[in-house]
Amino acid sequence: MKGFFTSITLAFALILTGCAKNNKQLTDYSAFRDSKPRSILVLPPVNQSPDVNASHSFLSTVTMPIAESGYYVFPVAVVEETFKQNGVTSPDDIRATPLKKLRDIFGADTVMYITVTGYGTSYQVVNSDTRVTATARLVDLRSGKELWKGGATASTNEGQNNSGGGLLGILITAAVTQIANSATEKAHDIAGITSARMFDAGTNGGLLYGPRSPKFGQTAQQ
Repeated sequence: MKGFFTSITLAFALILTGCAKNNKQLTDYSAFRDSKPRSILVLPPVNQSPDVNASHSFLSTVTMPIAESGYYVFPVAVVEETFKQNGVTSPDDIRATPLKKLRDIFGADTVMYITVTGYGTSYQVVNSDTRVTATARLVDLRSGKELWKGGATASTNEGQNNSGGGLLGILITAAVTQIANSATEKAHDIAGITSARMFDAGTNGGLLYGPRSPKFGQTAQQ
């Protein structure tokens, strides 16, 4: 039941924040279309945030939006374990693996490189904000060409209005929010929104619909 309400909350948040400004320019999909990838190997994200949990947390959110966009996604836990069995555990070291070797080991068409640049809750005197920011690149393992790149941010402060209750009320609300967000790992939920914004097909800046999607061949404008 808890998972059900979490899903409902996430879906509602996506509806409310789907129109947020991401300052995205029109994306050139020509190389993506020429490549026609069917499978995507997602590597553990490189974490540039202070939170040590950011990489695994964000990694756990990427399979759904990519798979729902129409691609086969190699099970991320299996991928990580494969590297571990070969003595490679750091996301930075995993990222340094040559493209040919990735292709030989997994047989994937493409590889997704992700970087988490911001993750967690910050207290800003009169405000408490849980924010997750990430970027990603999709590279063809057969040709070495970059097919797509994107980025997204999601925040608990989107659409909030802290104008009521006076300064004391604002300070109390911010403090309580920070405690609640830390206690419930709110950043993980926000990571799911960031991931969906970045990867969901059908929007400019997102992935193209893959061959497993009934919308394969359509673009964001259709």
